Amino acid sequence: MDAPALITALQTLAPGLQAEAASAADRQTTIYVGPGDVLRAMQVLRDGPDLRFALLAELTAVDFWPKEPRFELIYLLVSIEHRLRARVKVRLPGADPHVATVTPIWPGANWLEREVWDLFGIAFDGHPDPRRLLMPEDWEGFPLRKDYPVQIQMKPHTAEALQVTQEEFRANMQRDRLSRPQP
Repeated sequence: MDAPALITALQTLAPGLQAEAASAADRQTTIYVGPGDVLRAMQVLRDGPDLRFALLAELTAVDFWPKEPRFELIYLLVSIEHRLRARVKVRLPGADPHVATVTPIWPGANWLEREVWDLFGIAFDGHPDPRRLLMPEDWEGFPLRKDYPVQIQMKPHTAEALQVTQEEFRANMQRDRLSRPQP
């Protein structure tokens, strides 16, 4: 199923839903939905008779800083019944990135949403457990944002190649051979 067919199926089952096709260079069916339509679109994608995307395989985000909209939230869905794969993207602003949680539809999204929040700072409204997952509770900032400050203040170290003579190299190789057990 290509993106226009997927959008038609979505809009048939959920009239008024705003969706657009993405230019997919990799031939993966990709559509964009608005932040306000995420929950309704995901419900239709999971329950639609010709769709049945029963598996949320992955959830991640991309930071396009300094462009606006800054973030893209990416859901990878799989329909085992119909042997379909789809990518649903949601554009989010940099100032207050938030979207509804999909944990009521796919309970496995719980940890995926926590990971995205922890690393990108994208909030999921209605999430059942919005704690940090990967970073310590007192951590400030979101490490996968492109404007996150790099905090390493070390001078780079360089190493010189070990210089040995040909005789020393041969002696080292002979000593190594003799130290190994013989078959």
